[in-house]
Amino acid sequence: MTPIALTMGDPCGIGPEITLRACADPRRNVPVVVIGDAHVLARADSFAGTGLVLRPVDAVDRAAYAPGTVDVLAESDLPADLPWGSLDARAGAASFQYVRRGIELALGGDVRALVTAPVNKEALRLGAVPYPGHTEMLADLSGTTDYAMMLANEELRVVLVTVHQSLRTAIDAIDTARELGIIRLTHRTLRRGGLRAPRIAVAGLNPHAGENGLFGREDLDAIAPAIRAAQDEGIQASGPWPADTVFMRARAGEFDVVVAQYHDQGLIPVKYLGLEHGVNITIGLPFVRASVDHGTAFDIAGRGTADHTSLLTALHHADRLSAAAADRR
Repeated sequence: MTPIALTMGDPCGIGPEITLRACADPRRNVPVVVIGDAHVLARADSFAGTGLVLRPVDAVDRAAYAPGTVDVLAESDLPADLPWGSLDARAGAASFQYVRRGIELALGGDVRALVTAPVNKEALRLGAVPYPGHTEMLADLSGTTDYAMMLANEELRVVLVTVHQSLRTAIDAIDTARELGIIRLTHRTLRRGGLRAPRIAVAGLNPHAGENGLFGREDLDAIAPAIRAAQDEGIQASGPWPADTVFMRARAGEFDVVVAQYHDQGLIPVKYLGLEHGVNITIGLPFVRASVDHGTAFDIAGRGTADHTSLLTALHHADRLSAAAADRR
């Protein structure tokens, strides 16, 4: 029985609470090993109220997956008075430890997928972690150079060309080679997921996709050539389409996925449809990784009101994707 590893996220955020609730949810039908801090999880259960028995283990093969329990790989020993809802360097460093351990387990085949609760980018920085977020640390520590972030729910899939950088630098980073690489990766990923000929819509960067150069030449000079090159390879890519309508068209079924040019262009449509149903999938990694589509929510951490639906959905996606990957081997 190969489990999924679940990292509990930033210890000061809602990650510990939603981790416990996802593990306790009767809809969860996949074995899970939690990577985190057993003491923090115990404190979180005082208001999460799952009644789960925390069972510390020192290796995945010691996990029992017994009903009413959760097996915890303890990767930190944080102070009992670590405050909920606060930025803390110790929490940032610990959340990175959890992800690093999860990557090691996934690469070693000890777990069949990695699911991550949210980390906080500023806490990572305070903890001297040299990565701005999950995507970058996952890629670097797994030795992956061809990767991207995909956000998905039941109505929409979006893949990002640029991710965690300022809008100014994101625009500078968009070129034909990068664009074509993301289109190819998106095509390969969806084919592996069962779509024989994925219909890929590419969103334009500028208003009205540049209006033939009137509002900027990036769409003409960088994006359009990548689409033509992808088409020459037999990929069903089209665009660049005006970003103010392409997501609606994809949601209506005209396209299977939208390639978006920068972070907020792609994430706003997905998150508008409901944070509780969206998941974040890093494509191109040598293992399956899925995550929630929301942050650490420091404003409600420690109150017992956090919704675990997105994390449960991420577990279900990771289960399906890792099963499909195993079937292809």
